[in-house]
Amino acid sequence: MAFVPARVDDFLAHFGRIHELIRDYPGVQHLELHRDAGQPNVFYTYSKWDNAAALENYRRSDLFKGAWGEVKPWFSEKAQAFSLVEEAVSGSGG
Repeated sequence: MAFVPARVDDFLAHFGRIHELIRDYPGVQHLELHRDAGQPNVFYTYSKWDNAAALENYRRSDLFKGAWGEVKPWFSEKAQAFSLVEEAVSGSGG
């Protein structure tokens, strides 16, 4: 998600208010927020869901509609979303 630079602090405050609600939503296994190292107004969320139906239920929820509705006007470009299939996991050895 690329934000208008003047809205980055608004987004971070908003995410701070809602991240636990999202993380506790039925079907969510994991939620992270990352900032792009080279573009401080670009953020990525990484989440794991029980299945595609759980993610779709969230996308249809009032929680998602409210959260998305608030931040969408702050975007500097269209947001992208990707669904991934885990291929390999590498731990920290030891």
